[in-house]
Amino acid sequence: MREKEGLLIQKAHNEVKKYQDKVLNDPYRLNYHIMPPVGLLNDPNGLIQYQGVYHVFYQWNPFETAHGAKFWGHYSSKDMVHWQEEPIALAPSEWYEKNGCYSGSAVESDGKLYLFYTGNVKKEDGTRETYQCLAVSSDGIHFEKHGPILRLPERYTAHFRDPKVWKKGDSWYMIVGAQTLDEKGTAVLFTSVDLYHWNELGSIAGSGMNGMDDFGYMWECPDLIHLDGKDILLFSPQGLEPYGYLYNNLFQSGYFIGKLDYETLNFQHGSFTELDRGFDFYAPQTFTDELGRTILYGWMGMTDEKESYQPTISNNWVHALTIPRELELREGKIYQRPVEELQKLRKDKVVAKVDKMEGNHVQFDGVNGLSSELLLDLLKVKAGKFQISFRGEAHLSFDLDKKEISLQRRHLKTGALETRTCKISSVSKLHIFMDHSSLEIFINDGEEVFTARYFPNPKDETIIFHGEAEFRLTKWNLG
Repeated sequence: MREKEGLLIQKAHNEVKKYQDKVLNDPYRLNYHIMPPVGLLNDPNGLIQYQGVYHVFYQWNPFETAHGAKFWGHYSSKDMVHWQEEPIALAPSEWYEKNGCYSGSAVESDGKLYLFYTGNVKKEDGTRETYQCLAVSSDGIHFEKHGPILRLPERYTAHFRDPKVWKKGDSWYMIVGAQTLDEKGTAVLFTSVDLYHWNELGSIAGSGMNGMDDFGYMWECPDLIHLDGKDILLFSPQGLEPYGYLYNNLFQSGYFIGKLDYETLNFQHGSFTELDRGFDFYAPQTFTDELGRTILYGWMGMTDEKESYQPTISNNWVHALTIPRELELREGKIYQRPVEELQKLRKDKVVAKVDKMEGNHVQFDGVNGLSSELLLDLLKVKAGKFQISFRGEAHLSFDLDKKEISLQRRHLKTGALETRTCKISSVSKLHIFMDHSSLEIFINDGEEVFTARYFPNPKDETIIFHGEAEFRLTKWNLG
């Protein structure tokens, strides 16, 4: 199958070359985010620091701006700021992955880089087969496929995917997102001593388990991490109904905090908390770097009714990944903050101290931009709402009376304003990353985060403030 793989990779390269100028000249092309060179990007995969170099793989369809038979695209970096595109890591060339090399993870062992991923097969009768597969590299760039290393257990449907692998003690563990035969979402744990042969331990969490009611029909992209003495299960449930300000996107991403007994599989955990309050955040994955930091990337996108209306599709590309975020557990909640390496992007610093701002449509000299970082220390919000408008297209507002913070943007299909809101007792700090068509807003050092794509007039660079407030503002252009 080497010949077939080579032909697929060459076909993908031809697609990149064909549309390169069109993609790069798109005014909504981002400045400091990971994007596909052409086509569609979705889940981050295989995140790892290997031999001192950061590697980010990602789900990639080079042939369409729609979901199809996915490849693994690949970027590497020495600092998570400056990225180099690497050769395609995986192409769907084999029988066990012919309809896509789906999401997975990476580990290092004996100096080699191991990629675990889901091989997706769609049969002519419409049914699906799924295989957990392995590919191995000695240089982090070129991979040899070893085929399926785990087949579908009998107790689950073929919605069984996204293996995340880690080591604890002398044993390796793999957690897989799954659907039970009665169509309930769950996360299933496996163990191995050699990374090639795996034994099922069982489900550690799911609908109807650990005191839970039904909680979605499928759990995607599970990730078990350890922070501050706690075991935290990150996952992306599908099938949750909106509940007030919660679960308002088509699919969600969030976590349980608890303690896993690896012997009994007893995982006592608390309630589900969403990781991001915005519009475009899904399928996050973490890794631990050589400094011991737990770092997360998410897909800055969503598969919903608006996806096909994104204006970048006319230029033959769609979607991006978030900036890298360091995770910290504080007082029973995950806080997310941008990794400090991103400060290398800063230039053209502007500082403003606002002792008294009253009224609407206030602008400050030098505070505008397409690709910018804003840091606001809110000293006092006097009454009602304090609002920031970004390029006339998105609006962040804190309502002091309601103790709510909201992000609004224009719906791509209808043009009406749509809103995401969360409760928050106070707002003292806003840390905002703007790119040409994205917003990532960190509130109170990452207590809450709003992530969104938005598509303003490319000529509009205005950042406008509204309300009565005192604050200190620092702004940088990023590039």
